Amino acid sequence: MTPDMLKASWLTRESQFLAFANGPLLDFWKMRDEAEFIGVDNIPIRYVKICSAQHDKAIVILPGRSESYVKYPEVAYDFYHLGYDIFIIDHRGQGRSGRMLADPQKGHVEKFTDYIDDFESFITLEIKPRYYSRRYALSHSMGGAILGGYLLSDSLIFNAAVLCAPMLGINLPVSRWLANFIIQCAEASANTRDDYAVSTGKWQPLPYIINILTHSYERYRRYLRYYADYPELRIGGPTYHWIGESLQFCTSLIEKAGEIEVPLMLLQASEDKVVSNRDIQKFCLARQKMQMGRGEKLPLIIEGADHEILFENDVLRAMALNAICDFFDQH
Repeated sequence: MTPDMLKASWLTRESQFLAFANGPLLDFWKMRDEAEFIGVDNIPIRYVKICSAQHDKAIVILPGRSESYVKYPEVAYDFYHLGYDIFIIDHRGQGRSGRMLADPQKGHVEKFTDYIDDFESFITLEIKPRYYSRRYALSHSMGGAILGGYLLSDSLIFNAAVLCAPMLGINLPVSRWLANFIIQCAEASANTRDDYAVSTGKWQPLPYIINILTHSYERYRRYLRYYADYPELRIGGPTYHWIGESLQFCTSLIEKAGEIEVPLMLLQASEDKVVSNRDIQKFCLARQKMQMGRGEKLPLIIEGADHEILFENDVLRAMALNAICDFFDQH
């Protein structure tokens, strides 16, 4: 399949999604190589790679909170067949990586920078030793915050990076000052700090009609299916401590937006109800004020898209993928 044929298929895939998923996609995913290294505090970090001797460029993918590389075969398939080696990491506390708490469904991290330290170890282990003419990073949601933090200290490894609906702020059910007060109260107790945040709990499947992640019925059904097939991957709500760490880190990342030297593309989902589009705009404004000749136009708004841009319906997804491909081709 030529690149043009592949890109054309992006607009018609949902109509034959089951055949695609159980045929070409399943065969492709069997090519993967799963591996592990030990991250901060001896937490095992899992990742997957799919490589070809014919490829001379690579994409490293950083999933969002609660996600696993098990969810990303379609994204991997598309970029692999455009000539990229694929690497996808499962962040600590989720996916196939190790957990820090007795309840494996709690979304938790001791320090947000632990995610970044793990990612740095992964880059040192898998990417730096390999020769590629070009290397790129593609992130979603929480993965965007992790990638942004990493790029603050390493401007050489990647030629360019894409942040899809990055978690630069969280859509909270209460005001930020009230959230900070609740978190401070929770942090006063060693037990409470690691509890599920209020109004959250263990993972529960939501009917497609009330989901806030995607307009693609086929891709949402596949998302539920991988949790059904692999219940050990299920992640529920975040802990109070995770929220506190994340909010603090996101605020710092916005303040330092202009210090990232790697060329960035930022995709914003216009209908996002998970991350804060207001904070995304703050990040872009802070970056524009310190452009230093980068000439970036941020953000690229995908009109009509929900949070999971890479898993949206064919039209919206194709729009995003084509923009990402063009951006990578320019760098």
